[in-house]
Amino acid sequence: MAKFDISSLKFDDNGLIPAVVQDTTTLEVLMVAWMNKLSLEKTFETNLATFWSRSRKCLWVKGLTSGNTQKVDKVRFDCDRDCILLLVTPEGPACHTNRRNCFYTELEEGSENIILNPET
Repeated sequence: MAKFDISSLKFDDNGLIPAVVQDTTTLEVLMVAWMNKLSLEKTFETNLATFWSRSRKCLWVKGLTSGNTQKVDKVRFDCDRDCILLLVTPEGPACHTNRRNCFYTELEEGSENIILNPET
């Protein structure tokens, strides 16, 4: 087993790397977000999914204001080391629309359909 070196990851020109977030139990893909070195380090320190907001240009801990946090159970990297997979235990919905995941529409025969309603 080799010691992890964050510099082995391939961040883009903006210092970002995509992170796919998946439910540890169901393996459902919940969301995709961006991380930088600092957000990855904060995730390691706190075991809470922490990302980089490209629009606000700051760190954000998923669910800090809503309570819908994501406890990180495992962190994996793809073979090219340019994408991260976070296996998480979600505390509530992942999507800001109050849906369980962010992938709530589906393209079928040229029409986009909502396939997942907000949680009540």
